[in-house]
Amino acid sequence: MPSFFSHAIAAAAMGSLFERGRPAMKLLLLAAFCAAIPDADVLGFKLGVPYEHPFGHRGFTHSLTFSVLLGFLVTYIAYQPTKLFSGKGLTYALFFTAVTFSHALLDAMTSGGMGIAFFAPFDNTRHFFDFRPIKVSPLSISQFFSSWGWKVVKSEFIWIWLPSIGLIFASILTRK
Repeated sequence: MPSFFSHAIAAAAMGSLFERGRPAMKLLLLAAFCAAIPDADVLGFKLGVPYEHPFGHRGFTHSLTFSVLLGFLVTYIAYQPTKLFSGKGLTYALFFTAVTFSHALLDAMTSGGMGIAFFAPFDNTRHFFDFRPIKVSPLSISQFFSSWGWKVVKSEFIWIWLPSIGLIFASILTRK
């Protein structure tokens, strides 16, 4: 998995595009939350949930189903009194769905793990992309501050941070 920081910068880039270079802090914080929350499934390790279980790491919380549910839930809670099924409500829900699902897409480009259950709970098959240039991040903070962690930081900088920063600048330069 990419680190929390890389998921957050990708969410910021998506927010910058969504709100044409001027995303509100509320939108950025919610986007960062949506982009990071799929990794809450690592708590399952402490509860004895095996990696390959549908609710294990990179299982249901990394699925399109979870992304849609979270996108609508965040919109419903955070953007009251906007009607959820109005044009504005659906636009926010789709944005938060996309930000949440970006987590799974980035994870599918990493060099390790057992793959992503994109279609859980309907199909728990784990998938990766053929293009996997991002070094998988260690699950523990102590391992992140090691030579492995440094390799992760370098690959994330090239494959996530630089493109995200480029998108942020492009959205700022092209806003009206």
